[in-house]
Amino acid sequence: MNQEFVIATRESRLALWQAEHVQALLRARGLAVRLLGMTTRGDQILDRTLSKVGGKGLFVKELETALEDGRAQLAVHSLKDVPMELPEGFVLAAVLEREDPRDALVSPKWESLAALPPGACVGTSSLRRVTQLKNMRPDLRIEPVRGNLDTRLRKLDEGQYDAIVLAAAGLKRLGLESRIRQRFGVDEMIPCAGQGALGIEIRAGQAPLQAHLEALAHRPTWLAAAAERAVSRELGGSCSMPLAAHAQWAADGQLILSVALGHPTSPDRALLRATTQSDVAGIAEAEALGVAAARALRQQGAADYLKDA
Repeated sequence: MNQEFVIATRESRLALWQAEHVQALLRARGLAVRLLGMTTRGDQILDRTLSKVGGKGLFVKELETALEDGRAQLAVHSLKDVPMELPEGFVLAAVLEREDPRDALVSPKWESLAALPPGACVGTSSLRRVTQLKNMRPDLRIEPVRGNLDTRLRKLDEGQYDAIVLAAAGLKRLGLESRIRQRFGVDEMIPCAGQGALGIEIRAGQAPLQAHLEALAHRPTWLAAAAERAVSRELGGSCSMPLAAHAQWAADGQLILSVALGHPTSPDRALLRATTQSDVAGIAEAEALGVAAARALRQQGAADYLKDA
């Protein structure tokens, strides 16, 4: 009998969609796959921002425990939630093709950020989004909003916010694209590393499973995400650091990496920005591009911002 593989996943509607998507891809390769739904600490703590309770890694720890004790063989994550350094014995086995990486404004009344009235309340718990929003609209009142995607939309519809900012990819995957009023260009609100992509994590040393997963991988996305994640790793990235990093392929085949760093406690301070590009054929070259972008930020005074993170 063929081995049955178990996918560890959070139980939010979006997380289940992502896990079921990978399940379908693996079943199409003839594998037996079922899901193991789990609630993580990140799902349970809703009264504080992630930067104050341990960061996005709270969304993956319980899933890694399931991999470690054998209850599951793989975990599907939003790549933006995956820590830059995985625990010893774990590997990122595949990065799938990226969905729309942009941030999206959702509002029941206002059609764009520019249309929001002075002093409007915008919900986001991402420091990256806070600093970029404040640089575009210093007058806005930014308030935290936690919970899964459906919970955030409910809070918006109850009138707690004039608008909220969410990842366009999640809205699209759940058939909620019609809720989007404005998609921010990646040049005006740079996404976070890995936004829109799915990452599959496994225990090291599972060569047959890893071969199946690598067949699902999308190399252009994986290389772009490697460059993005290298910026954060080089700067000691965490949820308390408002860092944006997004890479995209140019027509000539070069990878162009755009980064921005905001001040963690003074979001009205100017954003530090840099762009680097090079030919990239492998992970090492992608990560070198990310390191170069991080160094460009340091040359602009990133150390002064980072010491307050």
